[in-house]
Amino acid sequence: MKRNVFRTAVLAFVALTAAATSVAAEVKVLTAGAFKPVVAAMAPLFEQRTGHRLTIDSDTAGALAKRIAGGEAFDVAILTTAGIDDQAKGGKVAPGTSMPVARVGIGVAIKQGSPAQDIGSVAAFQQALLKARAVAMIDPAAGGSSGIYLSQLFGKMGIAPQMQAKAVLVPGGLTAQKLVSGEADIALQQISELMMVPGVTVLGPIPAEIQNYTVYAGGVGSAARDADAARAFLAMLAGPEARTVMKDKGMSAP
Repeated sequence: MKRNVFRTAVLAFVALTAAATSVAAEVKVLTAGAFKPVVAAMAPLFEQRTGHRLTIDSDTAGALAKRIAGGEAFDVAILTTAGIDDQAKGGKVAPGTSMPVARVGIGVAIKQGSPAQDIGSVAAFQQALLKARAVAMIDPAAGGSSGIYLSQLFGKMGIAPQMQAKAVLVPGGLTAQKLVSGEADIALQQISELMMVPGVTVLGPIPAEIQNYTVYAGGVGSAARDADAARAFLAMLAGPEARTVMKDKGMSAP
């Protein structure tokens, strides 16, 4: 998704101006779960500045892709870059509206108050997993990017059978909730999603040698009810205020 920075900035300014002066619209945003904290944090500012209202719906990136392909209406979609590209090719995302918005890695969390564990090296991370009673992660079959990657990683590490036996698979949502409920003692997921759950401690990212970053991108629906309002929100997500929010939520600029 190559972008001309100057052209994007101009389009963003035009979109924001148009949105502020147009009739108030309801903007439906379909967002991958990892990016939902940013969308939710930016929503009040967008609504205050433009008079528009956001309706936010989150799911795994894979599930959203299926919903969109199946004909679900939306104004803005936040998926993986590959997911947005696919929807653009399929005519669901308007040409020229796609842009990367954030990057996030996979992290490790434990229940607050539990003894800290060493995850600073691949060997230490592997030992922590093998010693764990149960490990919560997104079910790969649900289409979550972290779950898909981790299942492949465990195979490469040679611990797939052990992990399959102790995995607590979550079809969607927040894996760290399984720590609070006592169903697992380690949770793996995108860092931004781990940070959403009260009562847990995020130990940090998995080791750099095996880290997998997911880049999320946004696009305006080809059948958006108010394309200007949708473009305005997407432009805000690419702005400096959103970058500050992303940092607080465990994400970074793409």
